[in-house]
Amino acid sequence: MADGRPPGLRPTWAEIDLAAVRHNAGLLRRLAAPALLCAVVKADAYGHGTVPVAAAALEGGATWLAVALVEEGIALRDAGIDAPVLVLSEPTPDAMAAVVGRGLTATVYTPAGVAAAARAAAAAGTVLGVHVKVDTGMHRVGAGPADVVAVVEAVRAAPALRFDALWSHLAVADSVEGDDRDFTLDQLRLFDETRAALAAAGLDPPMVHVANSAGAICYPGARLDMVRCGIALYGVVPAPAIAGVLAAQPAVAATGGLRPVLSLRSEVSLLRTLDAGERPSYGRRRPLAHRSVVATVPVGYADGVPRRYCSAAGTVLIGGRRRPLAGTVTMDQIVVDCGPDPSVSVGDEVVLIGRQGAEELTVQDWADALGTIGNEVLTEIGSRVPRVLVDTGPAHRHDDGPDGDEADGDDKERA
Repeated sequence: MADGRPPGLRPTWAEIDLAAVRHNAGLLRRLAAPALLCAVVKADAYGHGTVPVAAAALEGGATWLAVALVEEGIALRDAGIDAPVLVLSEPTPDAMAAVVGRGLTATVYTPAGVAAAARAAAAAGTVLGVHVKVDTGMHRVGAGPADVVAVVEAVRAAPALRFDALWSHLAVADSVEGDDRDFTLDQLRLFDETRAALAAAGLDPPMVHVANSAGAICYPGARLDMVRCGIALYGVVPAPAIAGVLAAQPAVAATGGLRPVLSLRSEVSLLRTLDAGERPSYGRRRPLAHRSVVATVPVGYADGVPRRYCSAAGTVLIGGRRRPLAGTVTMDQIVVDCGPDPSVSVGDEVVLIGRQGAEELTVQDWADALGTIGNEVLTEIGSRVPRVLVDTGPAHRHDDGPDGDEADGDDKERA
């Protein structure tokens, strides 16, 4: 790192705090205990970097990992990570050989999926553990409740397969009131009924799991044998409405809550002073209210700053102050209205997400402005933004040392 930023030709980067990953994993593990923690690292760990985040989550207390794609599981194995990895959707028949060969755990929910998994495992001369998914109301993927017994019977009938778990996914666990709460409780009841039907058929699952981040936080009865946490692992509460529920948890009060993992930073590349009424950028959408210093910053919608961030009253931090965008976000650059502030200079740090002095712009701030969720904000940060790994110390390694305390040092490495 030179002058606080990574070496490179463009001064725009995202910092990934691995100590925060370990801290959040430890907090979620304690919150869910005795349930296990499965760290969801799909979509390049929500844009943070699959391999380093997976390693840090395992150090912090996760014992399982989850991915959406077989390719994501292969990347973990290629990096030498040997923890159990669950593929969250049923792999295609052509992908089952890779699932078996790389020691991944397949989700299955159709007769064709079970047959493909059995063929691949038999061809490899091994036994493949599978998790059967039941659709309890999300209506995306999974076997219908009435079909689960037949799916599990097919798994049990295949010598090369092993029935390791039954699971489902909650659709509205980030809401704890009204119809949404009732719907979540109905999902949990339907899951229990499906378990009972399996038990009556002599097919009791060795493991059951249903809770995502919101379910683990808001519905203790959903924690079961394992929780699958994605967005909370990255330091973002699944929904603002449940922040109070999270803060009230004893495991959270003792550790200071979730810590943001990602910050997005750049620098001022050019300054000009424009008269009141000038309309910078494409479309000339916004006249300047006063004679202002306008800063150009080399980051744009190709990097994950949505074009609509300007019309959504988006801001950035320069000099420890919130500054509004002065015009439409372009593909590679933004323009920022710094007002009549002569103290802003070329090379000044610009924080789009993260802390600068006493001010902070959070992922939730972006989500609120854009009318979306933190998951989308994080995963939209483009691949041409280098990820810089920041590790300030242990910050809770599983069963090792104090909770959440940052050690001395500030090691940074460009990913």
